[in-house]
Amino acid sequence: MPTANSSLEAGTHVASAAGTMAAAVYRGAQTVAVEQIPVPEIGSGEILIRVEACGICPTDLKKIAYDLLPPPRVFGHETAGVVAAVGSGVTKYKIGDRVIVFHHIPCGTCFYCKYKLYAQCATYKKTGVTAGFEPAGGGFSQYVRVMDWIVEGGVEKIPDGVSFERASFVEPVNTCLKGIKAATPQPGEVCAILGQGPIGLIFTMMAKLEKLRTVATDTMAPRRELAMKFGAEAAFDPRGNEFSDYVKSITDGRGADLVLVAASAKGIVEQAVACSRPGARILLFAQTSHKERIELSGASICVDERTLLGSYSASVDLQKESADLVFGGALPVEELISHRYPLSEINKGIERALHPDEGSLKIVVSPQQ
Repeated sequence: MPTANSSLEAGTHVASAAGTMAAAVYRGAQTVAVEQIPVPEIGSGEILIRVEACGICPTDLKKIAYDLLPPPRVFGHETAGVVAAVGSGVTKYKIGDRVIVFHHIPCGTCFYCKYKLYAQCATYKKTGVTAGFEPAGGGFSQYVRVMDWIVEGGVEKIPDGVSFERASFVEPVNTCLKGIKAATPQPGEVCAILGQGPIGLIFTMMAKLEKLRTVATDTMAPRRELAMKFGAEAAFDPRGNEFSDYVKSITDGRGADLVLVAASAKGIVEQAVACSRPGARILLFAQTSHKERIELSGASICVDERTLLGSYSASVDLQKESADLVFGGALPVEELISHRYPLSEINKGIERALHPDEGSLKIVVSPQQ
């Protein structure tokens, strides 16, 4: 195991923490193997982070389950840890700083950046954090190399008293905050949130802050109970009629003003349209697979004047705000953690995340255990 104790005490700039480390390497064919690989070396303007916590995200699960990217890679991007080494020229961070890192940062000058469509920027699409191999986030490892443009714009310091587990939620909270802002909620509106997994529950927390009347759906009773705890006024199993009946009952028969689609089950977008009123906004957040197909009446959008929105990934403009929401405790995100696994047992976490049961929510990997 690499150590940097002397460097941590002296606060000196070092190029790397030499040695090997444990990492969960995606090898293709839906296989992730925990292996010993070299600690990544850093260059000028870069930092090395010792990963203390990394959440398992559905986007990484899809890449593994459907073999969407060529191996080998180390996934994981909801990363919190400690700066273990800094490259020459780095002045914003020092060894020992507790930080979270975003793995995508846009250029700020291209066509898409001018329109604040950062996720479409070519630079944004380049992953700038790696544990080795082709950059893929790298958080499912003991150390990650953070490249210079990410160091410059994609790292936030963790305040004292905030756990690494809570801090690891900053990136997913950012993505939800981006989606909420795109949906332009107004206080008092009726908002239906379809799906109450970790993302749906974060949306429910945010809807409470926005003073919305939230009605949630999920097939799992414990998740519906959490939705009520975090701010929903009602929560239903979407397979029955109670949900649509309730929404109509509190809107004089019109339907929801706003619908947030936080799951990707078959037929869920069609349900979003069905439960919404003419003129409603519908945000698609979980529809990230090109294989997913949606069949809607054109008139349900055109004639009924609904707005169909998409929101994907994080916004650099919201980094500070999302960090403040997490670090300040406005969102009780730590309550979403259902399971914690050491890196050596990451495949148990992946399997549980791919096939959640009523006791499963957010799963966090602790690489240093």
